[in-house]
Amino acid sequence: MAYEQFYHAIKVDESLCYGCTHCMYVCPTGAIRIRNGKASIRKEWCVDCGECKKSCPVDAFYIEQDDFDKIYDFKYRVALVPAVMIGQFPSNISESEIFSVMRELGFTHVFQTEHTVDVINDAMLLQARMAEDKPLISSFCPAVVRLIQVKFPSLTDQIIRVMSPVDASAIFFRKKLQDAGIPDEEIGIFYVTPCAAKIAGIKSQVSDRKSPLNGVINMDFLYNKVYHGIKNRAGRSSRSPGENLPNLGPKHISWSLTNGEAPYMKGRCLAIDEIHNVIDFLERVESEEITDVDFLELRACDESCAGGVLVVGNRFLTVERLRKRAALFKDIHGIPEDLEPYHDYLMNRLTIPTPEPRSMLVLDEDRAVAIRKMQQVRKLMCYLPGIDCAACGAPNCESLARDIVQKEAQLSSCIFIQRTMEKHKKLHGDHAIRIIEKTWGKDRLDKDCTKLGAKDEGT
Repeated sequence: MAYEQFYHAIKVDESLCYGCTHCMYVCPTGAIRIRNGKASIRKEWCVDCGECKKSCPVDAFYIEQDDFDKIYDFKYRVALVPAVMIGQFPSNISESEIFSVMRELGFTHVFQTEHTVDVINDAMLLQARMAEDKPLISSFCPAVVRLIQVKFPSLTDQIIRVMSPVDASAIFFRKKLQDAGIPDEEIGIFYVTPCAAKIAGIKSQVSDRKSPLNGVINMDFLYNKVYHGIKNRAGRSSRSPGENLPNLGPKHISWSLTNGEAPYMKGRCLAIDEIHNVIDFLERVESEEITDVDFLELRACDESCAGGVLVVGNRFLTVERLRKRAALFKDIHGIPEDLEPYHDYLMNRLTIPTPEPRSMLVLDEDRAVAIRKMQQVRKLMCYLPGIDCAACGAPNCESLARDIVQKEAQLSSCIFIQRTMEKHKKLHGDHAIRIIEKTWGKDRLDKDCTKLGAKDEGT
């Protein structure tokens, strides 16, 4: 297809990958193939959910981030910190300690990502009142937005057109600094991200509008630096307390957790997390099995952002800490005082375009050609065994059939077809080995006692 390529933060370190297929089996969009013994990601299908990274036994997947030294390109360096970052730390470490060390690391300002949640909620409720098609679907999780674009394109019009707290808070804080007389070119705002999808969402904006952020920093990277800094200063007084940030209320603290948005929307609202659960539910919505829901809060990670692939701590402990924090500030309600004068300014900038449908199922832009190719896929399925063994380097037989039609694989890639061809003298054994090597790499079938699980593993 002629779509502009998504930006992807997830990469494969081929020096570590040995083509074990764990990632291929868990990928929710079937975006991974094994070629030459290495995992290969189809960029037009990948949604940066991070399932591949979580499943990899050798940590061959990594998530690209901006060089930390990039913050020094700016005189005023802002760290935009989500609540789940705070939830990583033991409860005996205070928010002020965390922010103080972050300033010692080089940031001049620290700001909370969920600060603008009230304005975002107002914009969501306004759009919900005017919407004709239900359920409306939250735009909070960029992995879910991309999932809908590629796997459920008929539902893209139901994605609520309101930007996430990441962008909204960056716009607000930049404006505050500008109003204080600071030139825009001296302001650098960096988001501390719990997942790859948010990096991809920031780098690939859904419109031509320039991102209000200047970069991203992976949460696991910054957590380790901050935690090390706190441990090193134990027993010493704070050297850089910085400004006191306002305490946020339960709504703000819980917004990025499962059931964070749904309680603040009208009508019947459901919150669903973990990407395979999301897919199952969207299939029911698409087939119109479910018609009486007004709003869906969908999150790709188990326990939402607390389960992000870049989150260091246990997701359940993170949720517990944040729920306790929310209860501690249960009396704080309403829009933060410093945000009130900017309410209308933000409301006028929160609307985003409807994401473009980018169906992964379309075999060709020409409808007639696409129909013909689908007929070829169905014909090929008559010959393929339907075992879905993945020995061909594709996740299942139908995926291989589609790859063959798209000239990205051959029927002889199937080892069962190879045996049949050998039986009828249509394929020589040496050729069959070469086909296997093309998928799984040269010498893959040789004895190797050092591989994972073998008797001399790692030696």
